[in-house]
Amino acid sequence: MQQLHLSGKRVIMRVDFNVPINTSGIITDATRIEKALASINYILEQGASLQLLSHLGRPLKKLKEDGSIDKAKFSLAPVAKFLSEKIGREVSFIDDCIGAEAVQKSNSIVAGEVVLLENTRFYKEEKKGDALFAKKLADLADVYINDAFGTAHRAHASTAVIAQNFDADAKALGLLMQEEIKQAEAILKMDDKPFTAIMGGAKVSDKLLLIDKLIDRADHIIIGGGMAYTIIKAKAGNIGNSIFEEDRIDDVLKTLEKANQKGVKIHLPVDSIIADDFSNEAKTNVAQSDHIPDGWMGLDIGPKARVDFSNVILNSKAVIWNGPMGVFEMSKFEAGTQAIADSLSRATQNGSYTMVGGGDSVAAINKLNLADKISFVSTGGGAMLEYLEGKDLPGIVAITS
Repeated sequence: MQQLHLSGKRVIMRVDFNVPINTSGIITDATRIEKALASINYILEQGASLQLLSHLGRPLKKLKEDGSIDKAKFSLAPVAKFLSEKIGREVSFIDDCIGAEAVQKSNSIVAGEVVLLENTRFYKEEKKGDALFAKKLADLADVYINDAFGTAHRAHASTAVIAQNFDADAKALGLLMQEEIKQAEAILKMDDKPFTAIMGGAKVSDKLLLIDKLIDRADHIIIGGGMAYTIIKAKAGNIGNSIFEEDRIDDVLKTLEKANQKGVKIHLPVDSIIADDFSNEAKTNVAQSDHIPDGWMGLDIGPKARVDFSNVILNSKAVIWNGPMGVFEMSKFEAGTQAIADSLSRATQNGSYTMVGGGDSVAAINKLNLADKISFVSTGGGAMLEYLEGKDLPGIVAITS
């Protein structure tokens, strides 16, 4: 981006403003917006005008009873107001991302002006990567910049296909994208030892490829969340009614064997917080993770596991974390995830490199006000995972190839 001539140009930039907004229209976690400010301010300082594109949620999957889009719930209008306050200038909001009003505004926009266009996912053509829809977006500007790392793994119209309409000297990656790639590359080339990866979340299938790749460079892999129970089941443990993926047992056993051959230590929770129902009102207890009674399910790592995992983290020189240790959104089962967040903060203070990515992991860091105590907080969960797996991300390839 720094090599582009932007003065007097109409810039359209894809950002990731997919932020949580409560029923009062208040943004409850503005991390993604704040991370985009560097690129926004840079573009304006260069004397360009700026039109911003983003999605918010999944409006076409959560239609109203009459089958129409719930535009009030999924509108980016509250973001425009918030962004205005952040950059100290008015951000105009257009309630469409294509159409007559958007075209008219793009034709009259002047240097220093900022416009936020409405949710790109109000159109089914966005996720389909429709070329005509992408062309309509491209026609609004002279220059395209992608600064949305969180959606870089999607070949959507506004994240990848749109770039086909711009010459090489009129498209670029934004400052946040550049930093995300730099940090991911640093992880891939990491020589600091011991190197620990922490994986959480519900499904082991979502992380197996990454775990397999990390075995080639990590010394320790900590596994928590629902995915741990598939592994415990594969090791012939009793997991009660805990979630597990039976069709992944063979894959898990192969991964464990590879780790063993490479001398990589896989850490599973020795104990779990168990519940008799998937509810915050459920009865709870503590049990060994491989001796969970029938009728009970593991919903968080237990107190011994928190200590074990913390010790591994605090004795590591580099740590990456993606995914919660339990059902973090329920207060009864958040302690494990919070313990990991606290341990990463302490490891960072001790001089270790720490990276956090993924919605729940970042939410835990922010809830505890620890974001400034982590080496790098990534805006991409799935995107970061796929990059570390070695996959080509469409949003990046569309600019760089």
